[in-house]
Amino acid sequence: MQPSNPNPVDRDPQGRYPQGGLAFQHRDLTGIAQLARHEILYLLDEAEQWVELNRQSHKRAEVLSGLTIINAFFENSTRTLLSFEIAGKRLGADVVNMHAATSSVKKGETLIDTAMTLNAMRADAIVIRHGSSGAVRLIAEKVDCPVLNAGDGQHEHPTQALLDALTMRHALKLAPGSDLNGLKVTICGDILHSRVARSNILSLTALGADISVCAPPALMPADIEAMGVRVFHDFDAALKGAQIVMMLRLQQERMQGQFIPSPREYRYLYGLTLDRLAKADPAALVMHPGPMNRGIEIDSQVADHPTRSLITDQVERGVAIRMACLDVLTRRTRRVPGWDALSGDAA
Repeated sequence: MQPSNPNPVDRDPQGRYPQGGLAFQHRDLTGIAQLARHEILYLLDEAEQWVELNRQSHKRAEVLSGLTIINAFFENSTRTLLSFEIAGKRLGADVVNMHAATSSVKKGETLIDTAMTLNAMRADAIVIRHGSSGAVRLIAEKVDCPVLNAGDGQHEHPTQALLDALTMRHALKLAPGSDLNGLKVTICGDILHSRVARSNILSLTALGADISVCAPPALMPADIEAMGVRVFHDFDAALKGAQIVMMLRLQQERMQGQFIPSPREYRYLYGLTLDRLAKADPAALVMHPGPMNRGIEIDSQVADHPTRSLITDQVERGVAIRMACLDVLTRRTRRVPGWDALSGDAA
């Protein structure tokens, strides 16, 4: 099941790997679209050390000691917020969670006002989750510290895509520095409303994977082919040869109107059952970003399968990748040697 010809991180003409700030040339992480292939791989490789730390009895490092991380979540979340909070605390940072339901945003404060308030508090990094596409980038332009996108509208969810790629590499037993060249991935579900799908398509395509997407016509973006994917409306056909099957949640809270006839019919046509999984590669593995609608897009027998499901592995890798992102994005603030100058754009 190992993809063919894993490639190393991009090297310069002299055959050297990027070092220091050249390895990751951005102040913020607002999306996968901004990243070069070697930058994606660099973040994945940096996360490896934190995977190991998180499996030890003593799970704390002090690399961010004295720094303050603000998790500003304007949209409800449980696992992503918890993952970022654990990541920051395990790195030794002071972590503050701001919930929009108890903030001045609910009283009419504008997003710009909120950005200026957060900036005045002199945080060392801000993690933003917002229901509007582009909101994270807007805040990033108004503050002086690094900003991480924890999901914005239907735009992107970059750390989810990174943790998914890291999970795939571990499952395939690929060495650090390896990409996912030739890996056949099928993403099925509510593609239209999914920032996870968009970020994963960008990330996995950059790493050389072969991507198929499947959804009812009403839940498939009109211009999705431009992202270099194969489009299916027949789930059984989309599963042929798939080595990774990634299921997506029906985001009914983002739907206005009738996108599917009924949950029962959706499950019949697009739900992942053990019988349907048999149509994929014999050793195909299953992923889901959560939260799951069990019995609709995925059956419990599949989600909890002891050898085929990677869902709990995704949760574990999520903490490690977020530790890596917080570490890398704060290196200039911490004056880590080689990171004192911003070499690329400030996005």
